Amino acid sequence: MPNSRKLPEAQWRKSSYSRGTGGDCVEVADLTPHMAVRDSKNPTAPYVTFSATAWAGFLTHAAK
Repeated sequence: MPNSRKLPEAQWRKSSYSRGTGGDCVEVADLTPHMAVRDSKNPTAPYVTFSATAWAGFLTHAAK
């Protein structure tokens, strides 16, 4: 679900696989009990949140 709320206290991080070249990257922030995801090229744009279960499922399938 998109969210336009600002999160100044969130600790956003990029994947360790990101090369920092300005390519297509996303950033994630742990907002326990949810995870937030945003476009690293546009950090002021809306972000989406996922439940911990949905995020774990995504990571499991992405790692395959």
